[in-house]
Amino acid sequence: MAWEVSVIATSSLGDRSYLATDGRVAVVVDPQRDIDRVLYLAGETGVRITHVAETHLHNDYVSGGLHLARLTGAAYLVAAADEVGFDRVPVSDGDEVSLSGTLRLRVVATPGHTFHHLSYVLEESVGDGWSPVGVFTGGSLLFGTTGRTDLLGQRHAHTLAHHQHASARRLADLLPDGAQVWPTHGFGSFCSASQADAPESTIGREKQANPVLRLAADRFVTETLAGLGAYPAYYAHMGVANTAGPAPVDLTPVTRADAGQLRQRIAAGEWVVDLRHRTAYAASHLAGTIGLGLDGPMSTWLGWLVDWGLPITLLAETPEQVADAQRELARIGIDRPAAQATGTPEQWATGPDDLRKLPVADFPTLAAAQAGGTPGGLPAPQVVLDVRMANEWNAGHIDGAVHVPLHDLPARLSDVPAGTVWVHCGSGYRATAAASLLANAGRDVVLIDDLFGNAERAGVRMAATA
Repeated sequence: MAWEVSVIATSSLGDRSYLATDGRVAVVVDPQRDIDRVLYLAGETGVRITHVAETHLHNDYVSGGLHLARLTGAAYLVAAADEVGFDRVPVSDGDEVSLSGTLRLRVVATPGHTFHHLSYVLEESVGDGWSPVGVFTGGSLLFGTTGRTDLLGQRHAHTLAHHQHASARRLADLLPDGAQVWPTHGFGSFCSASQADAPESTIGREKQANPVLRLAADRFVTETLAGLGAYPAYYAHMGVANTAGPAPVDLTPVTRADAGQLRQRIAAGEWVVDLRHRTAYAASHLAGTIGLGLDGPMSTWLGWLVDWGLPITLLAETPEQVADAQRELARIGIDRPAAQATGTPEQWATGPDDLRKLPVADFPTLAAAQAGGTPGGLPAPQVVLDVRMANEWNAGHIDGAVHVPLHDLPARLSDVPAGTVWVHCGSGYRATAAASLLANAGRDVVLIDDLFGNAERAGVRMAATA
């Protein structure tokens, strides 16, 4: 085999970038903004990056493609139909891009995720001809699903869904069953209509498993549009940045804040985010902070919840954790946090009155409380708040619970009924952020840190399902 494709995963955003090489030169497809990972891989592999390709103007992250191309001198392949504010190599359906004597890309128009979306078929030289080995599908044909079609507005969603169906069918007809499928989305990204059903795939497998290749167009469109939920608010800023041409990323350390400055920032209404695990946050935290641990999709939820442009300060146990968070945030265009502090809550507080604890329960405790007990001395649940997404709620929820998805909570705090709130999600991660918001609003709150799948088994009363 004269080619190799390496995956550069960004699990926090649910995306993959790729480096394809013949052992001497390489093309990078859909790079994230922190291109040092790509450069390290190219250096480790001993290859020169000659081409950078974008399947589409991304809505879920700021691209590193422009900076990578400028830094390496690579040709930057972007759809000719996309109007952008920077120099690129415009490519269109049917174009063939030579990577080396043994590898080339064939450009295939696959509208659906966006109007001008492209896929790139990787072909190797075989005898006197070329043979396809795989296809970089971006947000078109994914593993067991497709990219969502409503990111350009609901008025286009139906039309784009029909395009998505036709594009997937075109790829399936164009390529052999053994061709690899290399999508950008589908691994947790909200750009995907649903989540990937496998770690890797081929055209042949997708013909068997993917609804887009099994359903007639009208049924596919109906079912796809019906299954689409909310997507992060920060997406509104990604396309703008990628169209204009993103600036190089700056991951140098940000200003350190002392206890007095942290208190001032909280008092001013700025967001001070505690990156520690939720168990540590519950045990002790600085009053007025938001708990969004690095163990979950911190950047997605922070970018979704915070008012865009509001100063953000990061709290963590170590400088390395702050650096990790800074990298995550830069990927969605939050370039320079206002400040940082590391250490312990005691070091961040001006005095003991600045510290808070968060009562924690699990679903067996909630079941006991529903039965009239008060296990562990916790206040009785007068309100059970479910902050999961609408599709999770519809699949099953606790009897009598109030539903406010986490992304709606900052604007709907007044919709949560009076009384002590016991808040849950699917695992405890989102519930911690919600508990932070509620506590900061002066509410008495208990965090349910447990898997929702344990609720019914624990004896929690569930609502009847249709």
